[in-house]
Amino acid sequence: MKILAINPGSTSTKISIFEDLTPIFTETIRHNIEELDKYDSITEQYTFRKEFIINTIKVNNYCVNDLDVVVGRGGLLKPIPGGVYEVNDIMVEDLRIGIQGEHASNLGGILAKEISDSTDKKIPAFIVDPVVVDEMEDIARLSGRPELPRTSIFHALNQKAVARRFAKEKNLKYEDLNLIVVHLGGGITVGAHKKGRVVDVNNGLDGDGPFSPERTGSVPIGGLTKLCFSGKYSLPQIKKMITGQGGIVAYLNTNNAKDVEEMAYISNNEKAKIVFEAMAYQVSKEIGACSSVLCGKVDAILITGGIAYSKKLIELMKERVEFIAPLYVYPGEDEMQALVEGAYYAMSGELEIKKYS
Repeated sequence: MKILAINPGSTSTKISIFEDLTPIFTETIRHNIEELDKYDSITEQYTFRKEFIINTIKVNNYCVNDLDVVVGRGGLLKPIPGGVYEVNDIMVEDLRIGIQGEHASNLGGILAKEISDSTDKKIPAFIVDPVVVDEMEDIARLSGRPELPRTSIFHALNQKAVARRFAKEKNLKYEDLNLIVVHLGGGITVGAHKKGRVVDVNNGLDGDGPFSPERTGSVPIGGLTKLCFSGKYSLPQIKKMITGQGGIVAYLNTNNAKDVEEMAYISNNEKAKIVFEAMAYQVSKEIGACSSVLCGKVDAILITGGIAYSKKLIELMKERVEFIAPLYVYPGEDEMQALVEGAYYAMSGELEIKKYS
């Protein structure tokens, strides 16, 4: 089975071709910013990017008619349960108009559909576990103010892929397990996976849960309110403080967790050490909170994402949370592999192919 995976970024498009679950090639196509600026919206770039994708496939001695399925990174759609979705006209329209906002990932489903329709045999086009996956239980949505419901925006693709991978390794079903999955990246999300559904998770995009290299996480609400009405900051500046200039970068002027670890434990920088350990502390607290969501019945804690390569961070967390359940580490965030696994298992009948409506 030849599978094309497409993962669009703001100024790049990453593509891979796999044969079954074996990668054949992966390339990141860099786009000229001046070329992209000619388009009024991100979704208008799809023809421009499609041509680059087709040419890259040809350079690697394939053509679109060799493919059996195309899978794209899911975008900002309406909230949906996790899983594999066939790209239909309703989904394409919602991605085009940006029903929950404009983002480069919206191009994933559009490009997958465009390329699948251009093949002689009209192969399937899928998306897998977009960031808008919402399986939260109603009780988890209440924040204390009706105007401010808690929402599900997290690293669904990587969290779900790692959870399924763990289950396969143990010859178990994801739908039979209670797991806590932690994604450690520029943003940090901690999800309570209850029998195959993420019933509670912090909103890692705009201000919930642990602080991360670039995000503030939950902050004292009284102090935040005073900042907002101090007259010193505009709304865009406050948003930037929360996402982009929060967390580690606010304390140490870097968003590189590896550099901070070296500052803390090689250069003996005390400020770096307390910031690094505070991040581990807050992630551990969030894991503890998720264990209560699952009533203490946790089969495993899974740690993934780029910062999961840090043995020191894992050590700091392990000593605080291993009493809850065994801890397993899956460092990195191989989104292409996760996309392909979703498409492969859907085509093989192991995963349901869902319909977006």
